[in-house]
Amino acid sequence: MRQGITDEQNRLLASWLGSYTVVRDYSWPLQDTNVLHVVTPSGTAFIIKASTTSHHIHREIAAHAAGFEGLDGRVPALRHASARAGILVTEFLPGTLVEGTPAEEDPETYRQAGALLGSIHRPAGSSPHYANALAIKTRAWMDRAHGLLPETQLTSLARNLDALNPGTVELVATHGDYQPRNWLQDNGQIKVIDFGRAERRPWAHDLVRLSHQQFVHRPELAEAFHAGLGRTVGPAEADLWRLENLNQAIGTVVWAHQMGDTAFEQAGRDMVERVLAAS
Repeated sequence: MRQGITDEQNRLLASWLGSYTVVRDYSWPLQDTNVLHVVTPSGTAFIIKASTTSHHIHREIAAHAAGFEGLDGRVPALRHASARAGILVTEFLPGTLVEGTPAEEDPETYRQAGALLGSIHRPAGSSPHYANALAIKTRAWMDRAHGLLPETQLTSLARNLDALNPGTVELVATHGDYQPRNWLQDNGQIKVIDFGRAERRPWAHDLVRLSHQQFVHRPELAEAFHAGLGRTVGPAEADLWRLENLNQAIGTVVWAHQMGDTAFEQAGRDMVERVLAAS
């Protein structure tokens, strides 16, 4: 029995896979989640994700249950899952992570990633409450950011937040963490993994991280991505875009500080500065 995997989860794995060998451990200790690349005696490879506390397991199961029509071989295929037990098994998706490789600098990567995201973004209705709920969450992050950000910045951020009025928002099935660390490159083909942050949100939510990371000073990457996606943030979505940026920027600072991740906390501070500079 592996540490962190419960008796019930082990029984389920035995019934689903039989015996298996762990090839590599990708576990996320900060989120109390076991992530294992395993292979069975027949040579079939799988990814196991298991946790009794993380809500990411439930989100990923729900995302797969909704389906990924037309994306066979481009996203992991779900084979077994138990939301009650907090465990899922997907087929192993071959490829190399894009992050930190030459593919991360290649516009073709972003064109394909944009097109993939367009297929992932299935319509999920509209909400008159989404923007207000996100504004409330953002104010809660601000309350926790005292001492982490200068008070002058917090005052400006609050003023920016108060000025926004996105209204009713169209929702889609978002990935939630769409960036090169969750993209694979396999013989020139881009694939997408890890739907643990999937949720019904506005489509622009999935562009925030990229706009503050890979797209900074690299307009050709942004252009390729939007060409693949087939859309850009328009004037009618400006308030919603600012709200999503505010939320993720401040949330990054607070969450990273709580986790003791100083590099990610600084990335959040940089996001805050860019958000304020653009306001």
